[in-house]
Amino acid sequence: MSSYLNLKKKQLRRWYFEKRVRKQAGSIKGSIWCNKKVKVTGNTHLGDNVNFDGAHLSGEGKITIGDNFHSAIGLEITSSWHNYQGQELPFDSSWIHKEVTIGNNVWIGENVLILGGANIGDGAVIQARSVVTGSIPALAIAGGHPAKVFSYRDKEHYEQLASQKAWHSYSWNKYMT
Repeated sequence: MSSYLNLKKKQLRRWYFEKRVRKQAGSIKGSIWCNKKVKVTGNTHLGDNVNFDGAHLSGEGKITIGDNFHSAIGLEITSSWHNYQGQELPFDSSWIHKEVTIGNNVWIGENVLILGGANIGDGAVIQARSVVTGSIPALAIAGGHPAKVFSYRDKEHYEQLASQKAWHSYSWNKYMT
């Protein structure tokens, strides 16, 4: 009986986190999955089949995440920061805002930080504990601080799976029994 109650608690938490994201985000194209607490802004725009295992998205810059996105625990995306080139030191009261764009079929590892101005291409994989500050091309596998490309996915294999619409997704049905 206790495993049944634990399952129901998890379902209720996921439902609550999803409901909060749906209320806070600027737009959501389709299904989302929030396994842990997720914070987004009104400038956040999510595709279909977006999966978070906990995330904190902040700032006033636009944050766009494509379809079939998956992130591990600890994702942070910030699209704004203090203006360190302003009229006071170490920074003034003005802010710098930059967009973040993440393509379709992107997988983000554990405890990744993505900064404003970042652009992550379709099918990219970002290694755990990386800091993304610039552009990561489509199908790239990148990691480090700052994240650098060190490999690429097999393009033919990727395109075959994409043509078959072989998307990984979570389903409430899996967790109902």
